[in-house]
Amino acid sequence: MTDETTPESENASPNAEQGVAVEFNPELKNIIEAALLVAGQPLTIDKMLSLFRDDARPARDEIRAALVALGEDCAGRGVELMQIDNAWRFQSKQKYAEWLQRLSEERPVRYSRALLETLAIIAYRQPVTRGEIEDIRGVAVSSEIIKTLLGREWIRQIGTRDVPGRPALYGTTRGFLEHFNLKSLDTLPPLAELRDIEKIAAEMNFSLPMDGGPAVDASMQADADADADTDAESDLDSDEESGDDDASEDESADRHTRSADAADTGDESVNEAVSADPGATAEHL
Repeated sequence: MTDETTPESENASPNAEQGVAVEFNPELKNIIEAALLVAGQPLTIDKMLSLFRDDARPARDEIRAALVALGEDCAGRGVELMQIDNAWRFQSKQKYAEWLQRLSEERPVRYSRALLETLAIIAYRQPVTRGEIEDIRGVAVSSEIIKTLLGREWIRQIGTRDVPGRPALYGTTRGFLEHFNLKSLDTLPPLAELRDIEKIAAEMNFSLPMDGGPAVDASMQADADADADTDAESDLDSDEESGDDDASEDESADRHTRSADAADTGDESVNEAVSADPGATAEHL
């Protein structure tokens, strides 16, 4: 009897835990693909399983195998299957961002340096209190910054510190991972590899005004700089005109002094003439 080796199914995916191949129905891959496209948010495996009736629900390993196949199908395409925390989503590849940005008519949202520094401290030091953030930055943290980060759902209160006053503890959310395209917090760049914050902000289309100040559009900043230059030139012209006026006043004062001296000299000459000839009159003189 001849042993025949059955070729491995092309729809099989290795099970990392058991070391065996897991087969899945090709239709399952299509269902998962369609769900990911219309969901509008990352889907967990539990959420994908909820798409099926109890009597027709696939195994979790089958879902994982379908996800692996979908990820392989994205090779050479403009989209990719990305894992965010314990959920998955389809997204455009980063290298096509230059063209896709033109689809949006809205200008990129601009955030201050203080907000980005606060977010970075929470991401790397979580859980952390507002007071601890202020100790690290060396300045007070505005309530508006915390409110903005909470509103964007990038951070959330995850508890309170067991100290007097019980200050709130903040940590990042899945929304933070989604926005910054991170699979998990472990994929944050090591602190030793962090670059200058201005370069990072430029790559993310963020504007970094001075600490504590509102975000300023680049064109508005250029206009402000031009106005400052104009004011400086006006002040210089005013100083020059003021100097000219002072010089004119000094010259006028000198002329007045010389006239007064001449008058005094004339009076002395008349007095001397009268003394020499008492009969002489001013008219003769």
